[in-house]
Amino acid sequence: MSSWDGLDEFVAVAECGQFTAAAQRLGLSSSQVSRQIARLEETLQTRLFYRSTRRVALTEAGQTFLQHCQRLQDAREEALRAVGDLGSEPKGLLRMTCAVAYGERFIVPLVTQFMSRHPLLKVDIELSNRTLDLVQDGIDLAIRLGRLQDSRLVATRLAPRRMYVCAAPGYLQRYGRPHSLSELSQHNCLIGSSDHWAFQQDGRELSQRVHGNWRCNSGQAVLDAALQGLGLCQLPDYYVQEHLGSGALVSVLEKHQAPNTAVWALYPQQRHLSPKVRQLVDHLKAGLAHLG
Repeated sequence: MSSWDGLDEFVAVAECGQFTAAAQRLGLSSSQVSRQIARLEETLQTRLFYRSTRRVALTEAGQTFLQHCQRLQDAREEALRAVGDLGSEPKGLLRMTCAVAYGERFIVPLVTQFMSRHPLLKVDIELSNRTLDLVQDGIDLAIRLGRLQDSRLVATRLAPRRMYVCAAPGYLQRYGRPHSLSELSQHNCLIGSSDHWAFQQDGRELSQRVHGNWRCNSGQAVLDAALQGLGLCQLPDYYVQEHLGSGALVSVLEKHQAPNTAVWALYPQQRHLSPKVRQLVDHLKAGLAHLG
């Protein structure tokens, strides 16, 4: 007897509470189901059911065995779907969200490229700097930046994300280059969505409050102000890399640079991702690696 024989019959009887109903569910005769259960009990050397003329009830061993068998059935179905989905065409509606600036610059172009290859797919993208509730709002996929907070979500790392403190050469010529975190208080810091900047010192991560005469909750606006020489800024790599390369901005406090975070794809916890989500996540990961 195969170690798998009788498992489906056992689960069906346990869930239906009757051999006849279980046989109908499986499309078998009652005698076939009964024989499989008897063989299974013989193999296990334990009784799985208490039997009466009208119903059957699980023994303590049967209750324990049922939990494991149901997980095995779920895993088997997941494996079959996963293989079957390898060549499946993404289709239907996919709802996703991302922060505005990063979404406009990187994510939306990659999603548009993906849709051109999969015309049966419909995508609804909400660009928002608010953290939306994926479960409550019915969102299939979120692109998040930085560190993760919501343990209810499954995450796939798409790309690294590095923070830079930098300024225009003209500003540094006028006010000097800071060499320690304590010197930040002597500089005009361009504040974005937070007045606390992330650093590391002596191997420890820390958050330091900064001050300045300019504030705007737009990364692009902070970048423009820094390019005009108004002060120091702290921004992610995708805002400043081009300008650091051209010399329009200069990186400072490199030894205190914040530990790398990441760009993440998040989706509600589930055992099996649909082809549309799984294939789009793969496409985004490859596309962002190419851009990097």
